[in-house]
Amino acid sequence: MKFLKYLLVGLVFGIVLTKSEAVSWYRIYEMFHFQSFHMFGIIMTAVVVGVVGIQLFKRNNVKDITGQPIVIPNKDKGFTNYMTGGILFGLGWGLIGTCPGPIFILIGAGFYGIGVVLLGALVGTYLYGLLRNKLPH
Repeated sequence: MKFLKYLLVGLVFGIVLTKSEAVSWYRIYEMFHFQSFHMFGIIMTAVVVGVVGIQLFKRNNVKDITGQPIVIPNKDKGFTNYMTGGILFGLGWGLIGTCPGPIFILIGAGFYGIGVVLLGALVGTYLYGLLRNKLPH
């Protein structure tokens, strides 16, 4: 029962991504070929909502469910780490046709071959954990 709220939020998130066609390989293909505004519109909407939400949290001293203030630290300045991470993420997204969020949605929708992608994502995350101290941050 403790994790029911997270399950419900994930379920709603999955429905929204599926109905907006954000998990569609074809929509992602269109985006990387600059043939459609659809995915760019979804991404820009998410960025705007995120920026506005973070600013509201920071300026209004919002508290979490337990009454503790939500503190969002400023990001470290950097260029190389963000460019490297963004390029690797974009290459993986372009080659596989999905980003990490929709992996579970696609498995839930019956595309079981995406399980190989999930396994690759888990191995990549594990390797990053092993190499983290040796990588530039």
